[in-house]
Order: sequence, then structure tokens, then C-alpha cells
Amino acid sequence: MRAGGRKNSAVAVLPAALLAGAPVRVDNLPRIADVAIMVRLLRGAGAQVRHDGPGALWIDPADFGPGPVDSVWAGRLRASYYLLGVSLARFGEADVPMPGGCDIGLRPIDQHVKGFAAMGADIDIAHGRIRARARRLRGAHIYLDVTSVGATINLMLAAVRAEGTTIIENAAKEPHVVDVATLLLAMGAAIVGAGTDVIKVRGGGELGGCQHTLIPDEIEAATYMIAAAGTGGDVVVENVIPRHLEPVTAKLGEAGVEVTVDGEAVRVRGPRRCRAVNLKTLPYPGFPTDAQQPMTALLTTAEGTSTVTETIWDGRFRFVDELLRMGARIRVDGRTAMIEGVRQLGGAPVHATELRGGAGLVLAGLFAEGETQVDAGDFVDRGYECIESKLAELGADITRETVPGDLTDALWPAGGASRAAAGSL
Repeated sequence: MRAGGRKNSAVAVLPAALLAGAPVRVDNLPRIADVAIMVRLLRGAGAQVRHDGPGALWIDPADFGPGPVDSVWAGRLRASYYLLGVSLARFGEADVPMPGGCDIGLRPIDQHVKGFAAMGADIDIAHGRIRARARRLRGAHIYLDVTSVGATINLMLAAVRAEGTTIIENAAKEPHVVDVATLLLAMGAAIVGAGTDVIKVRGGGELGGCQHTLIPDEIEAATYMIAAAGTGGDVVVENVIPRHLEPVTAKLGEAGVEVTVDGEAVRVRGPRRCRAVNLKTLPYPGFPTDAQQPMTALLTTAEGTSTVTETIWDGRFRFVDELLRMGARIRVDGRTAMIEGVRQLGGAPVHATELRGGAGLVLAGLFAEGETQVDAGDFVDRGYECIESKLAELGADITRETVPGDLTDALWPAGGASRAAAGSL
């Protein structure tokens, strides 16, 4: 199985391309709903976007303008806020709706606003929209009170066209921060420190077109690794950067899973039954919050009692009620879940309310006896390209029921609810 391009890179790289003075080609894009929504937003803002081969888009920013961003589509995508930094940098003004995306707890944008204000922008938030103006953006020294991936990237986007040097301290170090910086460097920006907690951007230079290939999506890879672990499977996941997977690989090893790295591939061989482990989500390079729910699903059938602590988003355990319907034994206390492993879950109809919880429920269906109906809506399709096809290729008994009117129509294949049954991968 081959992992696709990184979702969180894609939704930042596409708007970043609008900063260029010439077309930009982006390769290794995942065929997911979030990419489709971002393309709609870019086209709505005047940019030309067209296919340029499998998994590739060509973006021409020549006609991109600062007009109001569509509230309907922006309300379905957290990353729509990157158009705020891009529009401010290009035109000195922006009008963007408050971002949407998955409901996984409080997700404020105060660090974005603080940074833009330090760079000379006046920000007004009213009636569900963010309006910003700046006679000129100036480089500034910005300390993020909370390590925020979104704020780090958004401030980099604005800083590449600001006058002078911007220093971002307590910056996020996630791989997709580095991926966006790599694109900006290829466009001619001057950035040092991406991947560390201090990023320096010297702005004001002209940016040109380029070609950029997204890094692999380690969360997609981790999801299929966890699926193999929980079904006693033997799976090779290709097109990965093993270093990005180290927190997940370490925890799977603790659980008794055999993980072997071979270049840009990992082989996962699951035991008859995993062992319980304790884990805590942390910013990179800690255990990723996006892999927590698939891992929680795995631990429902592990031998012993596991403890999972979620430190990033306070709504990540909302999917636990659905696992309880399948026979899981979980007690949630604030941001900590105590999981007493059972030998096997039982299939049941369950309902996903966000992306990673939906993926966790699909995996729980694989671990369960009998049939599980996952009402996934559009959520799983937001971050996984044809999850049912890839799992089926690995040996899972899983089919999809197409739902008319999927938001990815006209760009990517339509999606819908997934039906998962127990099986060994």
C-alpha cells in the first residue's frame, strides 16, 4: 500500500502558491475532499486551477483578488484561514469567514490575529468574518503564546512579502511547516529555521513560479499501520518518511507489533493480540493528535488497561460513545481515557462526527466481529483518499455506499458512508 501526499501540507501549499508572480505546479496531491474545497476557494478568489497530470494541479495566481472569500465553502475547511495571510501579503487587505472544519474542541485563531497585528494589520472580527487591512506589512518579532501550526504557517505566508525581517518564536515544528517553507524557498523567499522553534523570514522580495512535490502523509500511513496491528496482519506501507512515523512506530513496538523500516517503506506485522500501552499526544515530535483516535480504537482490544491522554484538542474523545456501542470498555475523565481491553468488539451501526474519529471507527469495524456500518458522511473523505479501496487491497472486507451530492463531485470521485467488516490485513 502506498501512502499519498500529506493532507495538512496540501491545504497550506495550495493557497501559498497564490503568493507567486507566476504559475506553480503542485505534485503528489491527495484526492481528498479538503483539497477539493480549497480548489473551490482558490477559483472563487479568481485564481486559475487546472489538472496537470495524476495528483498534480497547476495554479495561476494572475487574476487572484482580495474580494470576500465564500463563506459556505470556507465554513467547511479549517485551512481557509490561510487565505487571510496570503491576501494580506498580496493586497494589504483580506475578508475571510471564520474557519470551519472538524468539531474537535475549541480552536481559537488568537495567535494568528496577534501576529498580523504585530506586523501592522488592523483586524476586525464581526458577524462571522475576519477583515484585515494594512497600509504596509512590516517585519516583527512575534512570540506565539501557544505553539500553533496554523498560526506559524499563516505568519510565514504574510512575512514573505512584508518589509523587513519577521522572527516567529515558539513556532510549530511539524513536517508540514517545513513542507510549506520548502515551497516558499523554491519560489524565492528567504526563510531559515523551519522545523525549529524559531523561524526567521526576510520579506519584501519578488516570488516566482516553481514546481513542488508534497511530502507523504504520515497520518494516513499510521492509520494503515494501526489497522494491520489490530488485525494480526502483515502489511508494507510505501512512500513514507520513517522519521515522521517514529512516535507511532515506538508505541506500536510497545504494544508488541513488529515494525521494520526499509528505506521509504515500513513493514508491520501484528501479533495475535496487542498489549496495552499508555500514550500522550504532544506537538511534533511527540505522538500526533491525528493518530490518537485510530490508536484508541486499537487499544480497545489490547490485553490489559491502557491510558490515553489528549493534550491538544479537548473534543477528541467524542467518538468514544460510538466505541462503547461496539462493546468497548472506556472511561473518559477530562482529557484522559482509561481503556480496559476486550478480546473482540462487536459490529454495530456507528456515526462519525469528524475526520480522525471516523477513521478510528472504520478501524474498529475491522477489529470487530460481524458487520459495522460507519455513517461517515464526508468526514473520512476529507483526509483519506479512497480508504475503502486501499483497505480492500490489503484484504479487508469493506465496501462503500455512495451518497449523492458529495462535495468532491466535479473534482474528485464522490464519497459516502463506509461499511467495514472484521478481517485480517
